[in-house]
Amino acid sequence: MHVLVLGGTTEARALAESLHARGERVTTSLAGRVAAPRLPRGQVRIGGFGGAEGLAAWLREHQVDVLIDVTHPFAGTISFNAAHAANRAHVPLLALRRPGWIPVAGDDWHPVDSLAQAAERLPSLGRRVFLTTGRMGLACFAHLDDLWFLVRSVDPPEQPHPARMRVLLDRGPFTLDGERALLADHAVDVLVTKDSGAAATSPKLTAARDAGIPVVVVRRPPVPEDVPTVAGVEEALAWVTALG
Repeated sequence: MHVLVLGGTTEARALAESLHARGERVTTSLAGRVAAPRLPRGQVRIGGFGGAEGLAAWLREHQVDVLIDVTHPFAGTISFNAAHAANRAHVPLLALRRPGWIPVAGDDWHPVDSLAQAAERLPSLGRRVFLTTGRMGLACFAHLDDLWFLVRSVDPPEQPHPARMRVLLDRGPFTLDGERALLADHAVDVLVTKDSGAAATSPKLTAARDAGIPVVVVRRPPVPEDVPTVAGVEEALAWVTALG
């Protein structure tokens, strides 16, 4: 069975590893937005397909039997392209979507629908911002000259970006003690994050709650609603097994 995993997440790597260990032929597709991605076992391709039609052609050309969408919750249009391509190529499609974060007592969350809306809210919430939304989209915050930003990303950001900014190149998983230290050392008074739902990056939410710091949370974009969906790797493996 040839399984194409649309990856770029921790769950995608774990799924590819498990499928490969079971003897399945696995190809993981990465968008190529990270300079040095962590590669799973099996075959790996990097770069786009050329939209939904390009993906459908790739599925047919490489005789893919199963397509599994394990992309980041904020990967954009790829999930819609996957649904369209799977339908055109008559290939079973599964989506593995990690659950989003849920606020608990003591959280001071400010949900928004986009990075642009997050930028609008910031001046009323704080002056020293811990921005954990990655290097893409920094242009939305470039006009906020009165605010200071600590930007954490895997790769260096490009212009345009905020003028008053310090860049921290790092990738998860992050520890609670480490996140607490970052907030204290840089006198952060507001956090901005996307609702990625990853356990590896959730300690920042606990650290913000403990420090009484408001958190601007960017909601997830819409995804296709008519695609079979699971929340974890084991469920995805069971789904593949059931296909025979």
